[in-house]
Amino acid sequence: MSEQHQGAHTAAEPDGTQLDGTDQPRPQPPSPSPGPVVAEPHRPRPPALHGGPGVEPGSEDELDAVAAGPSPTHPHEPAHEPAHPVPAPPPAASGHAVAPASPHPERWGRVDPDGTVYVNTADGERSVGSWQAGEPAEGLAHFARRFDDVLTEAELLATRLSAGGADPKHTLSSARTLRESLTEAHVVGDLVGLSALLDGVVAQAEQAVGTQRAERDAARNAAVARKETLAAEAETLSVEATQWKQAGDRFKAILDEWRTIRGIDRKTDEALWKRFSKAREAFNRRRGSHFADLDRQRSGARARKEELALEAEKLADSDDWGPTAARFRDLMTEWKAAGRAQKDADDTLWQRFRTAQDAFFARRSQNFAERDAEFDANAAAKRSLLDEAEKIDTGDPDAARAALRNVQERWEAIGKVPRDDIRPLEARMRAVEEKVREAVDRQWRRTDPEAEARVAQFRERVAQFEAQAAKARAAGDARRAQQADAQAEQWREWLATAEQAVQHR
Repeated sequence: MSEQHQGAHTAAEPDGTQLDGTDQPRPQPPSPSPGPVVAEPHRPRPPALHGGPGVEPGSEDELDAVAAGPSPTHPHEPAHEPAHPVPAPPPAASGHAVAPASPHPERWGRVDPDGTVYVNTADGERSVGSWQAGEPAEGLAHFARRFDDVLTEAELLATRLSAGGADPKHTLSSARTLRESLTEAHVVGDLVGLSALLDGVVAQAEQAVGTQRAERDAARNAAVARKETLAAEAETLSVEATQWKQAGDRFKAILDEWRTIRGIDRKTDEALWKRFSKAREAFNRRRGSHFADLDRQRSGARARKEELALEAEKLADSDDWGPTAARFRDLMTEWKAAGRAQKDADDTLWQRFRTAQDAFFARRSQNFAERDAEFDANAAAKRSLLDEAEKIDTGDPDAARAALRNVQERWEAIGKVPRDDIRPLEARMRAVEEKVREAVDRQWRRTDPEAEARVAQFRERVAQFEAQAAKARAAGDARRAQQADAQAEQWREWLATAEQAVQHR
C-alpha cells in the first residue's frame, strides 16, 4: 500500500502528529515548522450550561449542574476564591445561549473532500485543521467536541464568577486569554456566540475587579486613617503624658491594635510605623529621664531624712520642753520639704523620726500632767491664803501690815498656779494689799508733824496780810490795802485745804 493510500485512513494534524481512527497519536519525528495543535484525545464534558441538548434554561438539570460547580481538575480553575462576592452577570454573560456543537456540527462547519476542516465565523470560513482518519462527519464531530470543551471552560468561568466563587482578576485574565484564542482555535462550533459569552464574562469580571479594587482602596484608606490616628495619639502622648503607667499601657494597646490593621502598601505602612516608633521612643526617653531624676531626688531625700531622724533621736531625751518642742515642729516642716525617698527607706526613716518625736512629747505630756496637778494644788493653797488675807483687820494699821507681810511670804513660797488662775488670784491679792496700804496712809496723815506745821504757817501768813491791809487803809493807801487783802484771801484758801487734809486723816 502506498503512502497516499495510507493517508486515506489517517488524519494529519498541522503539527505533523498522525492520528488513527481511534484519535490516539503515534509518535513522529518533530516537524521543522510545527503548526497549531488541533486534535487530542476527547475528554467527556459535563452537562452543557445555557442551552445544551436536553437541558432547558432554569430546569432542574441546569440547576444541578450549576450547583455541582466546575471540576477541581479543570485547567483554568482559580487558585483562590475572592474576598467579596461579585455582582450578578450582565446580559452579555448570562443571556446569550451557546449551544454545544457536538449534536449538529454541520451547522458550524464542513470538511472539504481533501480533508480540510472549516468553521464558520462572522468573517467567513476559517481552516481549523485536516481530517484524514475517517469519515468527514467524524472529523466534524472531533472538532465539535473540541469546541464543547472550550465552551465548558467558558461556562465554568461565568458560573463561578456569578456565584462569587472565583477571583475576579484571575477570571478576567482567563476569559481574555480564552477569548483571544478563539481567532486561531481549532474547533467547530458557534464561535460568535462563544465570543459574546466571553465578552460578557470579561465585562462582568472587569466590573468585579473594579468593585474589588474600590473596596480594597476603601479598606486601605480606612486602615491608613486609623494608623494615622494612632500615630497622632502616640505623638501627643510622647510630648504631653505625665501619667506614666496609664500612658505606657496605652502605648501597648496602640501597638496591639496596630498589628491587627492590614491592607496598607509597604511604603505608607513603613512611614506610619516610623512616626509611631519615633513617638514611642520619645515617650520612653521622657519616662526614663523622669524616673532617673526621681531616683536622684529620692536619694537626696533619703540622706536628708536620715539627718532629721538622727537629730530627732538626740532630742528625744531633752527636758528643755519649750525650745525642744519648737525644734520638733521645725523638723517636721523640713521633713515634708525633703520629698519622698524609696518607699521602704522612707517608711523606715519615718518610723525612726516618729518614734523619737512621740517619746519626747510623751515625756513632756507626763511632765505637764504632774506640773498641772502641782499647780492645781498651789492654786487651792493660794485661794485658802487669800480667804485668810481678806479677813485682816485694818483698824490697827501696824498689825494689818504685819499680817499682810506674813501672807505675802507664804504666797511666794507656794509657787506657780495654772495659767487660767493667775489673773483672778493676783487680783484678789492686790485688793488686800490696797486695803492695808490705805489704812497705813490714813494713820500717817493723821500723825504727820509737817502737816500741822503747814496749817500753823498758813494761819500766820493770813494774819500778816490782814494786818498789812488794815495798816494800809489807816494810812489811806487803798491800793496797798487791796493787794494785802488779795494775798490774805489766797493764803486763807490754802489754809482751808491744809486743815481739811488734816481733818480727814
